[in-house]
Amino acid sequence: MSAIRQTSRILAIETSCDETAAAVVENGRTILSNIIASQIDLHAQYGGVFPEVASRKHVEVIHPVVEQALVEAHMGLDDIDCIAVTRGPGLVGSLLVGVNMAKGLALARHKPLLGVNHIEGHIYSLWLTDQVDEIEFPLLTLVVSGGHTELYLMVDHGRYQHLGGTLDDAAGEAFDKVGRVLGLPFPGGPAIDRLAAAGNASAYKFPRAVMEDGFNFSFSGLKTAVARQIKHFDKARIPVEDVAASFQTAVVDALVTKTERAALAYGATAVHLAGGVSANRELRRTMTERLKVPVRYPSPILCTDNAAMIGAAAHWHFINGRRDNLNIDVIPSLQLV
Repeated sequence: MSAIRQTSRILAIETSCDETAAAVVENGRTILSNIIASQIDLHAQYGGVFPEVASRKHVEVIHPVVEQALVEAHMGLDDIDCIAVTRGPGLVGSLLVGVNMAKGLALARHKPLLGVNHIEGHIYSLWLTDQVDEIEFPLLTLVVSGGHTELYLMVDHGRYQHLGGTLDDAAGEAFDKVGRVLGLPFPGGPAIDRLAAAGNASAYKFPRAVMEDGFNFSFSGLKTAVARQIKHFDKARIPVEDVAASFQTAVVDALVTKTERAALAYGATAVHLAGGVSANRELRRTMTERLKVPVRYPSPILCTDNAAMIGAAAHWHFINGRRDNLNIDVIPSLQLV
């Protein structure tokens, strides 16, 4: 569709999991505010996100988070062109809090409403970086997080081809589960990344589930192999750094190998990393070293769930005339393509 408007100021809301976030984004590129209320400490006692606890916390903080986003952007709702909100995928209770908040604001102030795919938000986090002017299609995007490990070929704005994804655990889930086995705090990814820096990545030969055909991933067997290896040690003498480094290398090798194959097969001009695990230092380093095309990734604050990425994705739909009805509902298993 031809663009009907080239500018936008979007108030975006993200509550798909355990971050309550709101942001104001201008023209899909400039972050005027980006407020994130994390629940990591709240869920650490459970070793993972407790859905009912998450949704209740969203209810408690959603109003002040949205208000703070507007204050920091030096704007009122009358200055906003559109309200955007994550519609899915995610936890149903958490999603409902954000969508109902967005509906209320849109109805009260007669603003357009847009429901945004959470994964598409991660993809558009790259448009909030300084490298966006260099972007040419087709792009290969690896979305790798606690709930998703997916490869998409992006042929234009809003046009995607799904090449492959995880058949079981997502990479982020594997990091969290191995972190629990090692006695590390939740979430496991950052802790393993730190420990691995002091470990021997060749200490243990963990499996790489890199199938010859297709671009799917599998990390369940790797997680099990780590758990079996740890049983050979006394709990007080587990070589945590070496296990962490060997495990992380196995995950990174699988991710990079499949991404490299896909980039060559589809003639990608660049590879974009997005999602929480894209903040992993070893993944960034290895992907950059092995691939022959530019590898880009967002700043750490834009790797985890945030509302600025939702506003960036919503901009492209908004300027092309898309508007959603106020009766939209959440879709916990919403697909991008």
